[in-house]
Amino acid sequence: MERRVSFTREFKLEAVRLIKERGVSYAQASEDLGVHPTQLRNWVKQLADDPQHAFPGQGQMKPEQWRSRSSSARCSG
Repeated sequence: MERRVSFTREFKLEAVRLIKERGVSYAQASEDLGVHPTQLRNWVKQLADDPQHAFPGQGQMKPEQWRSRSSSARCSG
C-alpha cells in the first residue's frame, strides 16, 4: 500500500498558480509536480470556492468546522 503524501499550503497555492496564472495544463503540471491531475483540479476548485480558508493544514479547521465541532461537544458533554 502506498503512503499518503501531504503537501504544504504553499505548494498547493503554487500548483494552482501554475495552472490558473501561467496557463500550464493540468497534464503538464501533474507531470512536473508529481501530483495526480484530479488532485490538482480539487485544489483549484477548493481555492476558487473559499480562497481565504482553502488548504487549512493539519489540525487547523475552517470556522464553520470549528463551530460545528464545538456545538457537538456541548450537546454530548
